[in-house]
Amino acid sequence: MPARLHALVVRTPDPERLSAFWDGLLADSDVPFLLAFEVSDQPRTGLNQIHFHLTSNSSSQDATVARALELGASHLDVGQLPGEGHVVLADPDGNEFCVLEESNSWLAGMGFLGELAADGTRKVGVFWAAALDWPLVWDEDGETAIQPPEGGIKIAWGGVPLNERHGRNRMFLELVADDLDAEVERLVGLGAREVVRHGDRAEMADPDGNEFWLRG
Repeated sequence: MPARLHALVVRTPDPERLSAFWDGLLADSDVPFLLAFEVSDQPRTGLNQIHFHLTSNSSSQDATVARALELGASHLDVGQLPGEGHVVLADPDGNEFCVLEESNSWLAGMGFLGELAADGTRKVGVFWAAALDWPLVWDEDGETAIQPPEGGIKIAWGGVPLNERHGRNRMFLELVADDLDAEVERLVGLGAREVVRHGDRAEMADPDGNEFWLRG
């Protein structure tokens, strides 16, 4: 059985503060994996490799932005153009996320947390489709996206050029497997690399070199 997506882990100097922010913003949302917060004193430099896309399907964009700001978010300029419909915000740690406009068709009908938008090549999107056994729902011009067979949240990769990497990623995926050794072997066969083993957990890297963890 393929590994299952268990959590998105976020490195932060203040797990309690960041957990309270996201618990408040995502309250009552159907998020199909855990958000876990891990203590780290790693400074934030540059854009993250993963960020959230929040939809306006169940609550207006203005209402979501106002609620996020009240909880401790701030507006963020990442070079977006004035005519773009989405609003870019930063959580209390400075991690960017987007609140999409009501007219967005790509995530029409999706839940509040509609997408994990990631920096990555087509090769890494194809890898994750095979790793999680999720079908590719987009594969054009180097951009890819996957989604569980039953529907729900999408994970998308924007293709090249990639953002400059600044040390370890502040966010990474954690998977669970029934048989750790067999799953490590399978993922390596798909193009991953095992970095180090810590008991029943293995640190790995996908074909783009992005860290992820697998635990038995």
